[in-house]
Amino acid sequence: MQYIEKNNNSSIVITGCGIVSSIGQEKSSFISALLDGVNSFDIMKRPGRQHNSKFIGAEFKDITELEKLNLKNIRRMSLSSKVALLALHEAWSEAKLDCDDPKRIGLIVGGSNFQQRELVLKQEQYRENPQFIPPTYGMSFMDSDLCGICTEYFGIKGLAYTIGGASASGQLAIIQGIQAVESGKIDACIIIGALMDLSYLECQALRSLGAMGSDTFAEYPAKACRPFDKDRNGFIYGESCGAIVIERSDSAIKRDLIPYAEISGTFMNMDANRNPNPSFEGEVNVIKGVLENANIKSSEIDYINPHGSGSVIGDEAELKAIQSCNLSHAYINATKSIIGHGLTSAGLVETIAVILQMKYLKLHPTRNLENPIINSMNWVKDKSIDHEIKCALNLSIGFGGINTAMVLKNIDKKENKYGFCWNRSDECLWRNSLFRCNGIS
Repeated sequence: MQYIEKNNNSSIVITGCGIVSSIGQEKSSFISALLDGVNSFDIMKRPGRQHNSKFIGAEFKDITELEKLNLKNIRRMSLSSKVALLALHEAWSEAKLDCDDPKRIGLIVGGSNFQQRELVLKQEQYRENPQFIPPTYGMSFMDSDLCGICTEYFGIKGLAYTIGGASASGQLAIIQGIQAVESGKIDACIIIGALMDLSYLECQALRSLGAMGSDTFAEYPAKACRPFDKDRNGFIYGESCGAIVIERSDSAIKRDLIPYAEISGTFMNMDANRNPNPSFEGEVNVIKGVLENANIKSSEIDYINPHGSGSVIGDEAELKAIQSCNLSHAYINATKSIIGHGLTSAGLVETIAVILQMKYLKLHPTRNLENPIINSMNWVKDKSIDHEIKCALNLSIGFGGINTAMVLKNIDKKENKYGFCWNRSDECLWRNSLFRCNGIS
């Protein structure tokens, strides 16, 4: 495998993104709905999600965009695989990866055990006649099958693997992708936050743990998801899958790309605790660690995208950690209040929410935040607001005591220290679309 020397003047940047969510397929419809606070919470109807219960969640509408991929054997693919291909296709196209050597492109899938509903349905279907189960089940029950499907479709020949970190999986995969790029093993890395396809078994277990919301809002599903509100009673599930492309800034320049943002720091630590309860100390440490790694002061953070799941004890611990780190001044909203908690996909999808808010100069609202548990935070409540994000903090917390954090910086075109070509005839054109140096959109 070829290794290349790292350019010390380059930085890790995000050059493409793609998303499939309950509020919109593709990033343009996603950000539009996000800024308007549109939601699709309801009693879930997907086969395998209910069993004498009324679990609330946000599910995909018809995924019409799949037709453009002209997929073979689509009927044999899991829902997690289908939406991963769709999100990856959008990110791949935007980052112009067709121009790259496939041996220099990597893929990391954030998530583990993320096809549970599909497995439960298959096992129920063939319980009486297991000898007739399709041979392909021998591959599809493994998470690595998603790597095989994606690398085959896009011709990716660099590294590829999955990594599990519960609800921090998406951000953990980004951290691993950065390390792969910085090592010189690959030039670009695609990170997928896989769809965690829950069955009724996981829904019931998570509810019994006290993690997933109860039937309190069964008659009013749109009110059930309420991160940081005093009436929260657990997270509300939401289907989502996202993909981003990360690479060095010098690599992006070669393809005439204007990145969304610079990833200026990441950090991860553990609480040494198998249980789902959060750790105030662990969250304080991960925030302090990422600020140190990014070489910035807390005063420079002007926006926070928190984990904000709606957890009864988790939300309070997170806000106290933010306060303890002198970050109460920064704007804060909760993406999960609009799209629900995607579990394995959450950290990656919320990174996309950050960079799109950065691009469109707006912050989305926080739904159902009627009585914040801490009023003194700089909340974005029921309406989106205008704001140019300069430096954002993104947090993810996972069962098993996993804490991850990331700092994303807006690439200031006035400094332009990386040598990107700006279209000077339109000062804001780059915020609306990626364009080539010759001015072609």
